[in-house]
Amino acid sequence: MKEKHLVCQGAICQCLFGSATDTLKVKTQSKRYINDREAKTKLVATHQELGATFENNSFGSCSQKNGNPCTVSVTEWADYYENVTLEDNKGKILLEDSTATCPTGGSGCIKISYHGQQAELSKKNYQRVNSFIAEALNPAGDMETVQESAENIYDAE
Repeated sequence: MKEKHLVCQGAICQCLFGSATDTLKVKTQSKRYINDREAKTKLVATHQELGATFENNSFGSCSQKNGNPCTVSVTEWADYYENVTLEDNKGKILLEDSTATCPTGGSGCIKISYHGQQAELSKKNYQRVNSFIAEALNPAGDMETVQESAENIYDAE
């Protein structure tokens, strides 16, 4: 089975009938974060994110409404991760291939274009670097200096 990313606040979504994308906002829980070392921005998204749950609540102009402005109202999510339920909102975690239903566009019309997670390097990442390979890929770089800089940055936090 292909690995699937979990979805978090900041995910980019697109409606099949819209002309623009919109950014998902998690409104149903405030404790569970993913891929966010400081636990400030990447709240885990669940199937309980219903109604107006996007930053602009619009996917631009809607071809189902003859080009009139879209007004997003998610009524249901499908294809979420069934094996985990968050205590906070009894929600199941959304996956990057989850889809949402809108009364105007119908079942599965809203898709996730980008899951919202972003890689963050940690002190351990720098400690595990093979200096020989890193210097071969970047001959101008000095891995000892990079590792020392990373240790200073993470020790200061």
